[in-house]
Amino acid sequence: MRNRPLGRTGLYVSELCLGTMTFGGGDGIWGQIGNLQQADAERLVVQAIDAGINFIDTADVYSGGLSEQITGQALKNLKVPRDSVVVATKVFGETGPGPNARGASRHHILDGVKASLKRLQLDHIDLYQIHGFDPATPIEETVRALDQLVRHGHVRYVGVSNWAAWQIVKAVGIAERLGLARPESLQAYYTIAGRDLERELIPMLRSEGIGLMVWSPLAGGLLSGKFEREKKGEAGDRRTTFDFPPVDRERAFACVDAMRPIAQAHGVSVAQIAIAWLLAQPQVTSVIIGAKRPEQLADNIAAAQVTLSADELKQLDEVSRLPSEYPGWMLERLGEYRRKQISDSQSARDAPG
Repeated sequence: MRNRPLGRTGLYVSELCLGTMTFGGGDGIWGQIGNLQQADAERLVVQAIDAGINFIDTADVYSGGLSEQITGQALKNLKVPRDSVVVATKVFGETGPGPNARGASRHHILDGVKASLKRLQLDHIDLYQIHGFDPATPIEETVRALDQLVRHGHVRYVGVSNWAAWQIVKAVGIAERLGLARPESLQAYYTIAGRDLERELIPMLRSEGIGLMVWSPLAGGLLSGKFEREKKGEAGDRRTTFDFPPVDRERAFACVDAMRPIAQAHGVSVAQIAIAWLLAQPQVTSVIIGAKRPEQLADNIAAAQVTLSADELKQLDEVSRLPSEYPGWMLERLGEYRRKQISDSQSARDAPG
């Protein structure tokens, strides 16, 4: 298991991260996603740590806070040294009936971190993320509140999830202008069948030195290899009960068709190829993997050992490439001359003698 720096920080996290959305269950979507209770969750935590995973991600809304509670209790029961694990959680969603029990306001963030620390039984959170963009709260208020948490020691690093590129850049600009803690990571949906963030978000992350945590790397199980055009998943598979995230199914099945022979050549599952493709993308810091069963987690963890050849990556890139979209195709055309200048200059510098 390789470790990678989180953005431009000095914090190193494992390239695979254990997601805990399956911990807790309960009513509504949480019971459909997973219903793991303490003992079963602890088995997965041990399995992940033994495999070299040092990164665990949860959120205050997962199973109404039960996911955080189970995660914290697992770390305590298993006597996991605090400095050996990086714990990430999120704030934003509705946690109560009142009008202020949601969003990215200072009010909700300060209340949220106290509740998360209590449920996790920790004295600090390593990575605290805003779970979504709040159109009702000025970005500066959110950035100032997060900086306050860092200065007080409740939080070590801050990040965002499911934000647009312009929103993140604005937050970074405010933070740097005012000397505040800036977002160091983005948690976003990214799969071989859903490469939309490559249009704006990936170039922005590269420019600003922000890390990328990937959620739902198998598109809610659709890229696991269990689903085919004419075949539904097995009973109990998440996609059969909770059809999320939205995916162009024809595009997804075209990717599965391309991944299947590559998986057979490597002697691994289609799911491992989907995750290995993500791990081969230079901007990806860590891929979040969640599971209901130990064998499912083991299969996902094994993806870290799969190395795709240049030809295989090219083949997968061709079948999954995004269609051209403005202004991308015009930027590509108008920037061609300058990119050639950069390339020629680098070649001249690298030439011997």
